[in-house]
Amino acid sequence: MRGSAGVGIVVAGLVLAVGGCAVGTDGKGGADQDGTSGRDTAPATPSQPPSKELVRWVGAMCESTVALKDLRAGSAEDLKEIRGAGEEDLVARATALGYLSSTPSAVDSVQSSLEDIGRSGVPAADRMLDALRKKVNGVAAKLEGVSPVGLEYAEDEAADVDKLVQSLTPPKPDLPELTEKIPRLAAAYRKAAPCAPGWKPAEGTGDPAAPDPTGPLPKAANGKNYAACSDGGCEVLVTSTAEITANGTTVHVTVSDDNVTFQTDGTVMQLGGAGGEAGFGDALKANVVAHNEDGAVLKFSTP
Repeated sequence: MRGSAGVGIVVAGLVLAVGGCAVGTDGKGGADQDGTSGRDTAPATPSQPPSKELVRWVGAMCESTVALKDLRAGSAEDLKEIRGAGEEDLVARATALGYLSSTPSAVDSVQSSLEDIGRSGVPAADRMLDALRKKVNGVAAKLEGVSPVGLEYAEDEAADVDKLVQSLTPPKPDLPELTEKIPRLAAAYRKAAPCAPGWKPAEGTGDPAAPDPTGPLPKAANGKNYAACSDGGCEVLVTSTAEITANGTTVHVTVSDDNVTFQTDGTVMQLGGAGGEAGFGDALKANVVAHNEDGAVLKFSTP
């Protein structure tokens, strides 16, 4: 009997202990009203919206990333066009020279936009920006020495420049990858308009004084009578190609939808749209009076 009483006391103690663990925060038995234990559960903290400064920073990064993507795509397309033409295709060679002249400034533009971006306050994101700046600065420095040396080398030079441009990819981890690890960066990414899929920069308003390229071409004073240019003064229409000799200088003219190319012995100049001027030493100059998909009206004169 004494053994039985001892067992009873132990059991009663265990029941009391278990019952004590079941007391809720309301002073009554059982769990809290939300079904969780008040002792083990921390109060939920609502997520904070990203700051306007961080949203602007992320948007600027996305905008620069889009600019680099477009630059790489455009460079690849230009090189494909240059390589796809025949060896004697003067337009393709002139396109190569134009590509070599314009690409460094395009890279400089992205470089400048990256320099304008401040610090984000997110260490990993700032390290990514620094790495991208370093990459773009390196390519910009190499492109400073690029100078077309002649038609026969233009294609090879264009290929070298394109290789540099294609290296301008975002460093790893890039911004989308960082957003997967940093919630406040992800929140800013969702709010920044330039980070939306398919976003494109707004097109500029253009030069209001520039002639309308979609309008009809004005009538050229000398039509297609290229012989009228022999004394150095004429206004003629060129719809595809023409060989024009003016004031002793022979100029091969090629008109495409996007530009007008002038070639003399050892010289190639490419002008896009109306208003451009090509000079040929002290003997002759040519102005693009008007230009559209139908051709170009050119005015030759002596300086």
